[in-house]
Amino acid sequence: MKRKTGRIGAAIVALTALAGLAVQFDATLAQTGSVGETLWTLLRFFTIWANILVVITFGPIALGRHVSARRVGGTVLAILLVGIIYGLLLRGLLSLSGGALLADTLLHKVTPLLAPLWWIGFARKAQLSRRDPWIWAIFPAAYLPYALLRGMMEGAYAYPFINVAKLGWGQVAINALLIAIGFVLAGYALVWIDSRFSGPPSRLRPTR
Repeated sequence: MKRKTGRIGAAIVALTALAGLAVQFDATLAQTGSVGETLWTLLRFFTIWANILVVITFGPIALGRHVSARRVGGTVLAILLVGIIYGLLLRGLLSLSGGALLADTLLHKVTPLLAPLWWIGFARKAQLSRRDPWIWAIFPAAYLPYALLRGMMEGAYAYPFINVAKLGWGQVAINALLIAIGFVLAGYALVWIDSRFSGPPSRLRPTR
């Protein structure tokens, strides 16, 4: 019964992220008028990449397929980062309405809430190891140079805290370092919580 409920929950998480992506695509397409330009614009943002990751991770779970605990944990941490950064640094910067506002709510608020709740309620526990936070950090670490390169090439940065033209390399490096430290610490918190649900820390073992 719990497994079936977990699959239903995973479907809700995946469909929420997918709906947010679809609404955002439609809202952006209305501005650009081009499918190619819309895709290129959206893929500038970590929010989009993280929600895509949610879809391709929770979708298979909803279909009853095995997805490693490490992948699920990394996905949850990535989308949680989206919600935290949005709440602390980005909320209120843009005045949104209609589809754009709905997409903003789904991608930045609802999915970042549902995914961790699903993990707490249904994810297999005692499957994570202490090296996992560093593996999970590869995703945002790879995004940073990509975002900086696009920003320098296009003259428009995805997020204000990585705007080299305005802040300079020193401040951007500090911002990135602080976010990286927070991400890794949050990863270790996730591993710690994982161990608390299933027994003493000695039961931690590598993800299969």
